[in-house]
Amino acid sequence: MNYWITAAILLVYFIFTYIIAQIKKNNGYVDIAWGMGFVLTAVLSWLLVRPQGAVPLVITLLVAVWGLRLTWFLARRNLGKPEDFRYANMRHNWQKNTFYVRMFVQIYLLQFFLNYLINLPTIVRNLEDLQDWNILATIGLLVWLTGFFFESVGDSQLRKFKADPANKGNLMTRGLWRYTRHPNYFGEATQWWGICLMAISDGRYIWLLVSPLAITLFLLFVSGVPMLEKKYAGRPDWEAYKAVTSKFFPLPVKRS
Repeated sequence: MNYWITAAILLVYFIFTYIIAQIKKNNGYVDIAWGMGFVLTAVLSWLLVRPQGAVPLVITLLVAVWGLRLTWFLARRNLGKPEDFRYANMRHNWQKNTFYVRMFVQIYLLQFFLNYLINLPTIVRNLEDLQDWNILATIGLLVWLTGFFFESVGDSQLRKFKADPANKGNLMTRGLWRYTRHPNYFGEATQWWGICLMAISDGRYIWLLVSPLAITLFLLFVSGVPMLEKKYAGRPDWEAYKAVTSKFFPLPVKRS
């Protein structure tokens, strides 16, 4: 029953977000809502059972830190701005008589499903408990910290770069962006691998590996990386940057 409760409340949350976004005529609101969806189900699943173990508590706190930081970052970046180019293109290209239904199903319902799926390591371990902390849980925590560093620092470096008028129209190729074209997406995926390692650290629920696998594949091949790569494709500076910089995993700069 508790699994259905968390899923139902998350669905209501995304429906509410959809309504607000249509009123504001800006579907970029769903990006801001994404991180808070994880916080919602993480905290709710913990409160439903109040597990005694250290792992569920730590995982819940890590998800809260990640989700709140991401929400704050995207809210500062997107609120008061025009609709993101991805959703603006959908609004322009999709048929008007099916736009709202298609937007709800393809974007909001999909994000609801992915949000719940990806956060299953947190939800399951909160509802089923995991009391012992061991070396695998420690490794998972270190992996999460690595991912959080790449995502938070990468986002911060990009924000400061874009805030400088002298950089208008230029590509960010410094800092962490020198070693991977998408340090923020790499960091996001890495954090979920860390959380999953903590969640399965007692040797149970190995199937929860579907969570980090799903977010990694989604970022690499569906949304995130492919959309941005397509946006800049053909620009001489982008092609030069692409030739020497790793797509996802941080690697030394290639010699041109």
